[in-house]
Amino acid sequence: MGWTRRAFLAHLMGWTSAATLGHLAWAEPTVRSATDSVPLGNTGLRASLVGLGTGMKGWMRQSNHTRMGKPAFIRLIRHAYERGINFFDVADLYGTHTFLRDALQGIPRDKVVIQTKIWFQPRGLPETVTSARQALDRFRLELDTDYLDIVLLHCTTSPNWLDELKAMRDELEEARQRGILKAHGTSCHSWDALQAALQSDWVQVQLARINHKGTRMDGAPERVAELLRAMRAKGKAVIGMKIFGEGTFQTPQEREASLRFVLTQRCVDTFIIGFERPEEVDETLDTVNRLLQAG
Repeated sequence: MGWTRRAFLAHLMGWTSAATLGHLAWAEPTVRSATDSVPLGNTGLRASLVGLGTGMKGWMRQSNHTRMGKPAFIRLIRHAYERGINFFDVADLYGTHTFLRDALQGIPRDKVVIQTKIWFQPRGLPETVTSARQALDRFRLELDTDYLDIVLLHCTTSPNWLDELKAMRDELEEARQRGILKAHGTSCHSWDALQAALQSDWVQVQLARINHKGTRMDGAPERVAELLRAMRAKGKAVIGMKIFGEGTFQTPQEREASLRFVLTQRCVDTFIIGFERPEEVDETLDTVNRLLQAG
């Protein structure tokens, strides 16, 4: 399943030329704002260009977002929503389902896009989750919703993950057919897993690590960007994460450089950032708006 650089370039004809650094060719002509609604591949879903993730340092149903306490979390989510963000990423691993439920009280369900993830690994939760069907039932109760927009298998690393997780994949597809979720996919944490996802029609949504430095990523930035562009060419929704290197990019200049890289590479549909304070939301939205408007 390996790809040579030559094979990638042949597959991506027309895509790499649009990703010239210094020109924001990524954005559709009508997308001029960080909170504009953009299509997520062929899923039929649309979400704000910038989304909010809730899993900073997430493990054992805790994250920085749960540790900040529910009042602060609610203020953060409401501020993001008021600024125009309608895409929220949660996960069983983070313990943020009930937090998001309370933060979205009073907001119509169809005004937000909720992405969550099933942790199937033997470590990370007090128990091992083996049934996607049971997980979906619990997630909907915790989030107080009849349906989920996107459900991902969380942190696939094996090159054979499609075979190893076939039972869960089949349950997620059955749930999609029943209207319990709208799209399914994976968050990959290895190059081999990403390559497998590229080849799979089952993967409708890909959550992938991307930034200009290669920090907390699965390969060199340009190499990963090529693969993600190939996914987009196939109609998969590609959602970027680790844009700020999991919080390690400490200066506004570093963060702006990463945002510029991700936008100019034309390799994602949207991206999520683990904002922890309203001021961080404001800085990023203002930076993306400035970059898009400068063109």
